[in-house]
Amino acid sequence: MTLDISDEISIPLDEIELRAIRASGPGGQHVNKVSTAIQLKFDITNSPSLADDVRARILESGDSRISDDGWIRIKAQSHRSQERNREDALER
Repeated sequence: MTLDISDEISIPLDEIELRAIRASGPGGQHVNKVSTAIQLKFDITNSPSLADDVRARILESGDSRISDDGWIRIKAQSHRSQERNREDALER
């Protein structure tokens, strides 16, 4: 399976690390017991799916979600279900 970014860019899901974590903030006892938030990580620098020009454009974009070492990190926690947070992280 792939994540289609555009007509020209697709990233295999096995290059994307998705991890369930506990959500922060309000939510009562449920938020402290169940790992419904999702942390998405993707290594832009070492992805074989990105062409060099695309990789450079992404890394130079100034997006605050991209770390100095070339990883994009997204935390999705606005939904009550892990699956919906997973979808939200991949959409972003």
